[in-house]
Amino acid sequence: MNLQYYYWYFDNVLSNKFCDKVINEALERKRLLGITHEEEKVSKRRKVKKNLTKKDLSKLKQVRDSSIVWMNDKFIYDTINPFIHKANENAQWNYDLSWAESCQFTIYEKGGHYGWHCDSYMKPYDKPSEPNFHGKVRKLSVTVSLSDPKNYKGGELEFDFRNTNNGKPARRVVKEIKKRGSIVVFPSYLWHRVKPVTSGTRYSLVIWNIGAPFK
Repeated sequence: MNLQYYYWYFDNVLSNKFCDKVINEALERKRLLGITHEEEKVSKRRKVKKNLTKKDLSKLKQVRDSSIVWMNDKFIYDTINPFIHKANENAQWNYDLSWAESCQFTIYEKGGHYGWHCDSYMKPYDKPSEPNFHGKVRKLSVTVSLSDPKNYKGGELEFDFRNTNNGKPARRVVKEIKKRGSIVVFPSYLWHRVKPVTSGTRYSLVIWNIGAPFK
């Protein structure tokens, strides 16, 4: 594993046809409230997501404000997976990947955002009935830009590398994926956020790739 690169990107590599197809397919399906891991745990304790209280929802909006659609379409994986494996090779992370989770199509409307977070969890998945997940951890995260940048403002993806000697945040806006059809791949432990959308609507696609725990 090499940590020379915090992320790897592919500039404008997906066609407008592909982006349009993902967007159109997603917008025909049921939208869900985008929640965080904390709200997910609350939901599980209360059995159903609709039992989140107004206080829960108010707290959530401070951290995350978006709608999502889960997608498992084969054409998405067939198109994007080669770029994920190429990034893993080019960045010399050489992570052992075994599975890709469901794709999360995300809708950020005006004011929509997602505060600082990382995608990895503290413990491996505990799902004995699902062998593709059980005992695995998130290793690589993928964000795909589906919207034409002319159709929205704000909503930038920003990283916080958190490794400076002076204690100050080392932050970087990922300008390289502003173009439609661009992809960024990064280790799932990397802290990042989506800054508030100030106008229009931003559509993106997120995929998490998992594998056996690091040794």
